[in-house]
Amino acid sequence: MDPIDRFVADAVLGIDTLWGGDVMCPSGTGRFIADSWFSDEPLPPAYKAPAAARVRETGGVSGKNVDRQAVEEYLRQVDLPQAIAGIRDEARKIDARKIDGMRSQYLEGLSLCLETMWDLAMEVLRKGKPVPYARCVESSTGRPPEASRPEAKRERVAELLGRAGYSTSSSAGLLGAVDAWRRDRVVPMASVRALGAAVIAHFDRLSAANLLPYLPKDLLSVPRANIEFLPIKDAWFSGSMNYIGRARKADGSPHYEATYEINASLQISVPEFEQLVSHEVVPGHVTTFAYLQDLYVRGKASFEATVLTMNTRAATLFEGIANNAILIAHGVTEIEQLPDEDLQIGVLLALLQDDGKNQSSYLTWGEECSARKWRPIFAGISLSRKSARTSFLAPGVNIRYWAECICRLIGQERSESHNCGASTRRIAFYRQSTAALG
Repeated sequence: MDPIDRFVADAVLGIDTLWGGDVMCPSGTGRFIADSWFSDEPLPPAYKAPAAARVRETGGVSGKNVDRQAVEEYLRQVDLPQAIAGIRDEARKIDARKIDGMRSQYLEGLSLCLETMWDLAMEVLRKGKPVPYARCVESSTGRPPEASRPEAKRERVAELLGRAGYSTSSSAGLLGAVDAWRRDRVVPMASVRALGAAVIAHFDRLSAANLLPYLPKDLLSVPRANIEFLPIKDAWFSGSMNYIGRARKADGSPHYEATYEINASLQISVPEFEQLVSHEVVPGHVTTFAYLQDLYVRGKASFEATVLTMNTRAATLFEGIANNAILIAHGVTEIEQLPDEDLQIGVLLALLQDDGKNQSSYLTWGEECSARKWRPIFAGISLSRKSARTSFLAPGVNIRYWAECICRLIGQERSESHNCGASTRRIAFYRQSTAALG
């Protein structure tokens, strides 16, 4: 490792450890910001420090009962501010030499995000000032927080549902129509592995036809969807994609493997499941990360590409790619160009859930609305009964369903920030959000 690599390794895995994350945990339940480690490099001192295991075991600064002694001991052993500052300084050196502008921007954005999470940790430990909500959002997305604007999507869903025979004029309204539509198309969770394999194969074929012609030839042989679906019971999240990438073939080349943990209690329609697979697997996250791993193996990408991060500006980009993945697979640029109106409904419902997640964050921390005020607002945005039922609950309850700190790029004209928490009472929100990011 060169100095930049060491700074990245210690800073990312150090912040991850400080917040109770474990990059080597195969499950999304154990992740915080560090989402992968597939470089074959030895784990850095920030991960292996004597106090690190205890900090991870007790949940770090996001644990219910922070083990201050373990945290303080860990911070004496690992100089995280120095590592974060090292990333920033190296980014500026690269920029000054004008040798790799994209890499310098990546590293600069990474340092901003890590500095924010360091300051949030200091706030939890009562060693620092409260971190403004807007700073959290801008660190992760590069844009200030903004309210959701779901009206056009809701109107389009109502129109499509009506054409499919699900009236929105009854007393149950749009939410009732969506429930009825979903019940008639529900995915049987007992068969999710078989269905997942079939849908993955379908989108892999679509990607081969509509994406591969635009890619360099060196990427054509990289597996785009080496993933296993794992239904899990009683999960606090709907699903979690975990890119592993550590398995090797006899010749030392990667297997490009990943898993997707899906909540066995999740009620999801087949069209929504298709959107999920395109987003999480092919040509979305798994494909993106496999290509990054291949680029690293061939010396075309730097070390930081192997320590993928959540809640950062890179994650914002990855989520934008994944949200448009279904359009990419079908070779279209607009939702209304998708070949099936049921599929259009599924995509719009996923985007409306993103609107609800964003609005949950924005109203909680941006405008600090009371729970009573939230109720009608969320009823008007979300089209999931679980979402509508839980979204107006007090912080610490609704976070289990809403806390995905992401920025989804909707269409090609603008992005919608899916925002992070900031004050002391927002810390659980912040940690849950990163673990839920899939």
